[in-house]
Amino acid sequence: MARTVKPLTDTQIKQAKPKEKEYSLSDGFGLQLIIKPSGTKNWIFKYYKPFTKKRTNLSFGKYPYIPLADARKKREEANALLAKDIDPKEHRDNLYQQESQARLNTLEKVIENWFEVKKSSVSADYAEKVMSALNRHIIPALGKRPIDSIDAPLAIATLKPIAAKGSLETVKRLCQKLNEIMTFAVNTGIIHHNPLSGIKSAFSSPKTESMKTIPTEELPEFMEKLSRASIKFTTRCLIEWQLHTMTRPNEAAKAKWVEIDFENKVWNIPASKMKMKRDHRIPLTPYAMKLLKLMEPISRHREYIFPADRDPRSHTNLQTANAAIKRMGYGGRLVAHGLRALASTTINNHQLFDPILVEVALAHQEKNEVKAAYNRADYLEKRREMMCWWSEYIIRSSHAN
Repeated sequence: MARTVKPLTDTQIKQAKPKEKEYSLSDGFGLQLIIKPSGTKNWIFKYYKPFTKKRTNLSFGKYPYIPLADARKKREEANALLAKDIDPKEHRDNLYQQESQARLNTLEKVIENWFEVKKSSVSADYAEKVMSALNRHIIPALGKRPIDSIDAPLAIATLKPIAAKGSLETVKRLCQKLNEIMTFAVNTGIIHHNPLSGIKSAFSSPKTESMKTIPTEELPEFMEKLSRASIKFTTRCLIEWQLHTMTRPNEAAKAKWVEIDFENKVWNIPASKMKMKRDHRIPLTPYAMKLLKLMEPISRHREYIFPADRDPRSHTNLQTANAAIKRMGYGGRLVAHGLRALASTTINNHQLFDPILVEVALAHQEKNEVKAAYNRADYLEKRREMMCWWSEYIIRSSHAN
């Protein structure tokens, strides 16, 4: 018959004096108090490991920092785990490891890991904008926190001052990025769920505004103003280049001589510079080739076709075209990006070419699978015919007034 152990009392523990050798007082069910010759009193839990049945000890801490009641609570928790064939020491070590890892996995660290993957699928400019926004609005407030400690109320509180300033588009984008980061953390096993999935509903939606552009009938007036505008020659050529090639402002500003295939009259833009991260080929019209000829004396010995004034080794500022168009009197009516919409509207309204060709020329992301396959096929020569028509239309508009 098993010996019945009489539970310890606080008085008995306090009065226990050290001896020459270490000895123990038992509270039953595996809990013992070890009294060392130094006078230190330690709680230990003696048990048999599941499956191997090997006898081992688990420390619960020192008395009186761990009082009797707390030691008994720890014993009950350990015995409950043993009833499920879980080793309490291994369980504690696993929890400690998880907590240590959680402390290391701060939001800032996870953002760094997420960004290493993200930047390979977006343009360098876009990647820079994303990290700039996170560094400005998110990392200072939340970066040092373990990612598993960040919940919806905390994220919303961080974003509210930005929304209060009326920067709702910024809030919308930050909500999107925070959700991407949290999803990344879930997929990489750092957290179990995304606690920020619904935070965008805490804010008003920004009013979407399309890129400001002008109707086709105003193109002749625009071309006349461009010809008479008090702007640098390089800037005038840049605006015309963007108009004739139907490219985005940053793509036009960053055009390099090495990307031009003079023999085949094609501009080959690498995927790294494109918004959709796909190589893009643009058939160059006779007028586009003429613009290159005009820029040759200025920058052919340089890397970029449209060099910056202050540092010719770099490309012109991405806002150069916008600033010039605004000075021409088009502030609030037309932006450089809107020249693409002007081209698209004009070509589609004349109904001479397949609308899909226009989408390919604009390097848009096509969600429809059939159209996407058509896009990948490129149809360079069909687009060359369309681009020549558009280029000639611009030239005719230049002579209309």
